[in-house]
Amino acid sequence: MDQADYCIIGGGIVGLATAYQLLIKEPGASLILLEAADTLAAHQTGHNSGVIHSGIYYAPDSLKARFSKAGAQQTKEFCREHGIPFRTPGKLLVATTALEEARLGQLEERAGIHGLDCERVDQAELRRREPNVSGLAALFIPSTAIVDYKEVARKLAGLITAAGGQVITGARVSAITEHADKVEVATRANRYSCGKLVVCAGLQSDRLAELAGMDIDVQIIPFRGEYFELPADKSSYVRHLIYPVPDPALPFLGVHLTPTVAGTITVGPNAVLGLSREGYPKFSVNFRDVGRYLTFPGLWHVARANAATAVREVRNSLFKGSYLQECRKYAPGLTKADLLPYEAGIRAQAVRRDGTLIHDFLLAETPRMIHVLNAPSPAATAALPIGEHLASKAVQLRTAWPAGRWLDWHRDQQRPARQRRDPAVARENR
Repeated sequence: MDQADYCIIGGGIVGLATAYQLLIKEPGASLILLEAADTLAAHQTGHNSGVIHSGIYYAPDSLKARFSKAGAQQTKEFCREHGIPFRTPGKLLVATTALEEARLGQLEERAGIHGLDCERVDQAELRRREPNVSGLAALFIPSTAIVDYKEVARKLAGLITAAGGQVITGARVSAITEHADKVEVATRANRYSCGKLVVCAGLQSDRLAELAGMDIDVQIIPFRGEYFELPADKSSYVRHLIYPVPDPALPFLGVHLTPTVAGTITVGPNAVLGLSREGYPKFSVNFRDVGRYLTFPGLWHVARANAATAVREVRNSLFKGSYLQECRKYAPGLTKADLLPYEAGIRAQAVRRDGTLIHDFLLAETPRMIHVLNAPSPAATAALPIGEHLASKAVQLRTAWPAGRWLDWHRDQQRPARQRRDPAVARENR
């Protein structure tokens, strides 16, 4: 059995950033990072728009707001230090209706609260800056940037191994057992013992928490985000990132045009219920994934509350012409022929049993474990400060619980939350 001070499960950017920050905080500590896929950044990290977000959207008291602004700055500094290409073209949030124009004012106020630079742009100025974009008005956020997060992930992995950590791919976890003095983790090929465990499992985060014996009230619902790419002769179709004004009731930002560091422009994503957590080709189905969420009450609450949106997203997924109409609201010159195939992404959206969509980051803790149950966008942007936050919590996890007291706590955690009877322990665990 391999032993380490720390074990991280998850080789996406949040898990890698956590391992990197832990080894900065505790130089010389032994650390093992386990990733189920054969490559790092195989899922959400490697299947997103590549945007370094400014943080304008997020509620001022949220972890998203706290980490996004800091993360944008730290990500750019990290890229400069390690020679990773990034660009800062800025973002235009384009209003195409009177309601969206009113929402621009709300976003402008929020930008002021967050201390973000922004500029209100009228219709004529929008057309001057972006001749191919049409709208009533726009909000320009100059700090929004683009990067290839797979490159960032690869650099983090290299720094982890250079600091003495082990990064192991193809290591799907099959068992997690917490004891008073350690946590044991099993894969098909090996067993590991660590003092403290941090789980950053993204699309599988709820399953890993349940595997560890945690009583959680959330389930991951996969939302498939489908992209297209503009042809080479339209690689300069827009200069900035072009976003619609988001609906504040929904957790997704809508179909947008995004220049990439590779010199192309992507279109998307939409947000349609996924039939597989890790199946990227269109019409991929995993019956275990589907069966799990079909029996989860939270899905049906979400479906009832968002029926019209769900129908529109399915229509956009099935018919390119329908998808095109989402783009033509602000880019009327695009045609079907301009939408070339591009790999899809899958978002891990945590949902409570009562149908509440978790918009912010969500953690669950035990004496020796931290589980990241929800890390939605802008998790890639915010990965470095999230990793620092998780690393600090891991260092501070309790390590001196007497065995008898730990067993009392552990038995109590096996009860449904409403039946837990030790408020002192509950308070101590927060």
